[in-house]
Amino acid sequence: MNSLIKLELARALRNRKFLFFSVLYPAILFLIIAGKADSVTKVDGSGLTVPTYMMVSMASFGALTAVLMGNSERIAKERESGWVRQLRLTSLPGRGYVLAKTASAAVVSLPSIVVVFAVAAVVKDVRLDPWQWLALTGAIWAGSLVFAALGVALGYLATGDAVRPITMIVYFGLSILGGLWMPSTTFPQWLQDVARWLPTHAYAALGQAIEQSQAPHTKDIALLVAFFVLFAGGAAWLYRKDTLKA
Repeated sequence: MNSLIKLELARALRNRKFLFFSVLYPAILFLIIAGKADSVTKVDGSGLTVPTYMMVSMASFGALTAVLMGNSERIAKERESGWVRQLRLTSLPGRGYVLAKTASAAVVSLPSIVVVFAVAAVVKDVRLDPWQWLALTGAIWAGSLVFAALGVALGYLATGDAVRPITMIVYFGLSILGGLWMPSTTFPQWLQDVARWLPTHAYAALGQAIEQSQAPHTKDIALLVAFFVLFAGGAAWLYRKDTLKA
């Protein structure tokens, strides 16, 4: 399995388009959204300034991009090309393929988080305690596993031609409605009520709590755990179903 992980990492690092959208694009969006914001004005209902709020949002968005977009389309295309079927003929266990995909995407997601943090610190002078930087990185990186599981499920759910539009709808829907591109407090009340139950909203809330030196809310952690179980269970069921077809 280690060899497959190295192969997946090499493929991801050679994909310049993927690296741009997963590593550089979130930092660019951060500069566009928070570039003209001062370091005093706070986002309504959050207790955070615009730069600190958007730093967590864009770091979460970057990790989401790496693990969701990176997994779903590649898995769907590899199923159609017969690559997954070939791997089943080797000694690699079925779970090894899924773990290799998840591990490689998680490794690529780390630079996207770090780049956003670096840009926020250098350009917008965001200052946090050392423990907060470490806790933020760990929380956002670990939380991305929820969406890695979703990416695997989508890769086994859709065909190579259909997976991109389906993934894009899920990707932008979760990002926008979850409050990663703009504070959910700007939404109508009914949409705010919906957003509070989305995994992306809970995902960003972890980092926002750390920025305020608070413990993450139990509801947010419970939501992420529930969605991880749902997505991972769906991915496992779809994988077994695909294996039976083969």
